[in-house]
Amino acid sequence: MAADIPIIDSHIHLYPESEISTLAWCGPDSPLAKQQSVDEYKAASASSPPRGFIFVETDRKNDLEEGLKDGGGWESPLVEVSWLERIVTGQPRPGEGHSEADASLCAAYIPWAPIPSGPAAVEKYIELARTRAGESWPKVKGFRYLVQDKPHGTMLQDDFIESLKLLGRKGFVFEVGADQNRRGRKQLEEVVEMIDRAHEGVPDDEKVTFILDHLCKPDLEVYNVHTSLTFAAWRTAMFTLSKCSHTYIKLSGGFSEMPDSLRQRPAEEIFEAIMPWLSVTVATFGADRIMFASDWPVCTVGVGEGAWEKWKKIVERLCWMASFDDAQKRMIWGGTALKAYRIEF
Repeated sequence: MAADIPIIDSHIHLYPESEISTLAWCGPDSPLAKQQSVDEYKAASASSPPRGFIFVETDRKNDLEEGLKDGGGWESPLVEVSWLERIVTGQPRPGEGHSEADASLCAAYIPWAPIPSGPAAVEKYIELARTRAGESWPKVKGFRYLVQDKPHGTMLQDDFIESLKLLGRKGFVFEVGADQNRRGRKQLEEVVEMIDRAHEGVPDDEKVTFILDHLCKPDLEVYNVHTSLTFAAWRTAMFTLSKCSHTYIKLSGGFSEMPDSLRQRPAEEIFEAIMPWLSVTVATFGADRIMFASDWPVCTVGVGEGAWEKWKKIVERLCWMASFDDAQKRMIWGGTALKAYRIEF
């Protein structure tokens, strides 16, 4: 990778130790149950320091029903917005693991939003988030509501679709956290239908942009892709999704979907093992709709502290194998993210 190609890491999570209790998924025995702040991220990526990063919400505890009543069920996600406001404005609290000098690293951030609750609720939530964000509000480029663990049909409800249309009218992206590995073909079919319905009848300049996280989490434990029905279903979904307008994909999250034995191997061997999935991604989306993302610190689970650099090596090898020129490499490493999120950085 040429040294003059800047990296925008398009998917990381950060949280201070003081707010771990607000995370919906992080129990005391989790290897991630410790501070994961800018200092830790900079140490993890020190071999090739990114020009900037995009923060994606970290699934804080929330309650949609309580949020509709009085906003109380939205408090933990709003606490996260306040956390990002401190990072972006360079005003850390003691012990939070970031400094005034780190303020410029955050290229954008993507908070949580109560998308299933309908556009009126989302509009109200956005105003609350705007207040919490203060001077950092211009860095908010979109929102995420994780669908990977929600009942089938969640993203196809009318309120969900109308909320997505609202995001499009306001110029925000929607971050799609789907999981083919654990939820099967049906979830990806619902993602396709969700995008179609959210774009149907909408002027092109008001269509919401969709960012697909982590290759939609394919099953990377498949040994023989030629006979695997799950691989065939994922490949079909990628070809279909790539035909959707205003849709991009993140080259990330691979370690979480691999068997332990694979993620411990050298980057070169991992690349060879997951080449079928990488080849489909390149063939369908192309360099101008694919963006590098580390998924730090989740990528470290089962891999260790060298995970960020290992994933970077895998993406570098992909760029080489695909014979990308410098312009295409610039898109992979940062240009696509800047375009998709409408970032001036």
